[in-house]
Formats: sequence, C-alpha cells, structure tokens
Amino acid sequence: MAVLRSEIAAFYAGFGQPDLLRRAYDDAVLVIPLAEGDDVYTSRVLGIDWICAFTSIEEYARYMVARGVLEDQEYRYQRLLGARLTAWAAARPEPTGVSVDCVGTQPVAFPPELADEAEEGAKV
Repeated sequence: MAVLRSEIAAFYAGFGQPDLLRRAYDDAVLVIPLAEGDDVYTSRVLGIDWICAFTSIEEYARYMVARGVLEDQEYRYQRLLGARLTAWAAARPEPTGVSVDCVGTQPVAFPPELADEAEEGAKV
C-alpha cells in the first residue's frame, strides 16, 4: 500500500507518472465496501457507477462518517487487488470507474472508458 500512497502523493506534488500510478493501483490490496447480498458497493454519479475503494480501514471509516452512518451498525467489506476491481468494472454492462479514498485528503479516480453517447449523458 505504501507504493500506491507514494504514487498518489507524487501526483499531488505535480510530478506523478500515470503508468507508475496505475501499476501501484493494480498491485494494491484495497478495502472494498460490500452492499447487501455481499456485492461490491457502487455509487452512481452522473450516469457512471463508481466502486468506492479505500487504502485503509481508517479511510473507509472516514467515508462512512461523511455519509452519516450509524456507529453501532456493522459495515461489511472485503479486500481486493486493484487489478481485480478494474477487471470487474470493465465486465459490467454500465460504465464503472474506481474512486480511491474519495473523501480523503488525496482522492484519486480511475474513470471508465466511455462511448460517445455515455460521455454526452455524463455532461448533463
């Protein structure tokens, strides 16, 4: 995980390298919230589904607090490689990207490739 955090920090410092960031993401084991039925949790924004992934339990907890969740409730998650998340997202019928630490101090997104029609719908 240190490699991914280092590559994200490099981007925020202005000297990140996209290929190195992608490799670090692919190799990272991320915390993935589970929806009911133990499916990977996604959040829809402007017609695009996003997998919410986190670099730590603390980042996941920060996200849950921002959403106003109940403290005494259990929130399930699993750990998956970034490369597996990308493959799962690419296999979905809807455009799906991955958002890492979306409410953290250094969020990063890996958007899906969109067809022209989907891009127009996302510009609404």
